[in-house]
Amino acid sequence: MTDNVLTPKNARLAAETEMGAVTLKVADLDNMIRYYTQALPLEVTAQQGSSAIIGRGQRPLVILEHSPELQHASPRAAGLFHTAILFETETALAAAVYAVAKYAPNSFTGSSDHLVSKAFYFNDPEGNGIELYWDRDRSEWSWVHGQVEMDSLFLDPNQYLKDYMTEEAMQDPVIGDAMIGHVHLQVGDIESAQKFYVDWLGFEATKANFPGALFVSAGGYHHHMAMNVWNSRGSGRRDKTLGLGEVDIVLPTKDEIGEIAERVKHYGVQVADDGQTLSFEDPWANVLRIQTAEAQPFTVFYGATKNRP
Repeated sequence: MTDNVLTPKNARLAAETEMGAVTLKVADLDNMIRYYTQALPLEVTAQQGSSAIIGRGQRPLVILEHSPELQHASPRAAGLFHTAILFETETALAAAVYAVAKYAPNSFTGSSDHLVSKAFYFNDPEGNGIELYWDRDRSEWSWVHGQVEMDSLFLDPNQYLKDYMTEEAMQDPVIGDAMIGHVHLQVGDIESAQKFYVDWLGFEATKANFPGALFVSAGGYHHHMAMNVWNSRGSGRRDKTLGLGEVDIVLPTKDEIGEIAERVKHYGVQVADDGQTLSFEDPWANVLRIQTAEAQPFTVFYGATKNRP
């Protein structure tokens, strides 16, 4: 294969790239469904046998697969750091935070103003990290030498609820659309993560100078994915455990999917292609599934770039 598949024109993911559903392998399906629908709050959009698709409207966000035969992963292993759900408005975010505070207050782990966004963090009943967040307008983001400015400033959750919670939201916290804004992984080393996710897969590095972490995106977003070594430095390939199953990346057309297949195969990555989706592993055996919006499970609506901040 010639190197012309790696030219700048087609070596980057399409600007319209979005994150799709995150699949979790879970030990107690009923308990996890209760958390994601009563606490977050999301909805069961489909359930078949040992799997449940959790979303907002008809957009799948989290797919729960009952896998009671698996063991919990070590907190130092590669895998999921958190799944980040992006809300359209601050009232919608406040409603979601209020719902978690009401139904599962012990799952709250922190909150931060990241300059580009405001975020609240939780752990689900099986220890999977969750971020609920809202983005500031892109005109308010600051870029220095091609790197987006992000920080972790104090954000008082009680004051946030006072500022943005409404009586209507207390009665019905399911407000507006929500989507997977980004997915944050634990990996063994940042150099290999940059090689795989930027050089091979085609994301752009948007924050490569943050200690122990790398942030990447398509289309100038602050980040669609992140990788850190804060707990997992030196970790190798994952065992089959509870936790992360697959991360979906959604591209606008099948042509872009074909280009990704060529690129990663060029570097020796083993790819499974069923004609609709590509599946392959990163260096730590985190499974990525590449597809178009039409291939998303049980999807009848997809907001594409019009809903992107």
